[in-house]
Amino acid sequence: MSDTPFEHLDIPTLKTWLDAGESLALVDIRDPMSFAQGHIPASRHLDNASVGALLDETSKDTPLVVVCYHGHSSQQAAAWLAGQGYARVYSLDGGFTDWAARHPTRVATAPA
Repeated sequence: MSDTPFEHLDIPTLKTWLDAGESLALVDIRDPMSFAQGHIPASRHLDNASVGALLDETSKDTPLVVVCYHGHSSQQAAAWLAGQGYARVYSLDGGFTDWAARHPTRVATAPA
């Protein structure tokens, strides 16, 4: 068993899951402006103000994928979410930056 309460997830695996319509929750912890300028479709912005709603609305059985800029900060957030009782928590290796570089046509923007 791993020493960390979450798992690392690579970009190709996330793409496969999304293409297959896997049931999961994508949470993006980057700053609001960066999220508005581009994010993985179906992801929701997560910050101190919105984390309560996530905890209330998301089943502990739902896999959570945490996205940040490069895959570093997401590890801390993933560990914290795992500590809240989520069974399957993932930190996206390479973060949004790597996702956008590999899949530029699969980036959504927030409405103005």
